[in-house]
Amino acid sequence: MQLDNIDFQILRLLSENSRIQWKDLGEQIHMTGQAVGNRIKKLEEGGVIKAYSLIIDEMKLGLTYTAFVIIYMKTANHDSFIRLINDRDEVVEVHRVSGEGCYHLKIKVNSHEQLNLFLDKILEYGNYAIHLSIQEIKHKNPLTVT
Repeated sequence: MQLDNIDFQILRLLSENSRIQWKDLGEQIHMTGQAVGNRIKKLEEGGVIKAYSLIIDEMKLGLTYTAFVIIYMKTANHDSFIRLINDRDEVVEVHRVSGEGCYHLKIKVNSHEQLNLFLDKILEYGNYAIHLSIQEIKHKNPLTVT
């Protein structure tokens, strides 16, 4: 799907506020709400827009610890490990990486006990290194206008 500058403007505005009304979005880019809606539908149908999301105040939910875990697998069979991390709610991101380790995980837990239980499970598959976040400095959708 070929995107133009207007599509990128729409994506940027939606990434800032996915609940914006088409009419209001159109006013910002000098289009009618209906024209914006048609473009958004094409972006959804073309798979460019996969989903809409929320940013939640995790402190209010009790999710107070963010950790980044580097996994060093001890086996070449990663299937059962991948099933485990896909089933764990505390795992919010997983990346298979080159360089240090095999996987980098971002996890969110509400206690040290929950973190320890998770790390005990990881030891069945390999060793790990862990880095605790002490402050989130920036959280942004990586979408940029070209």
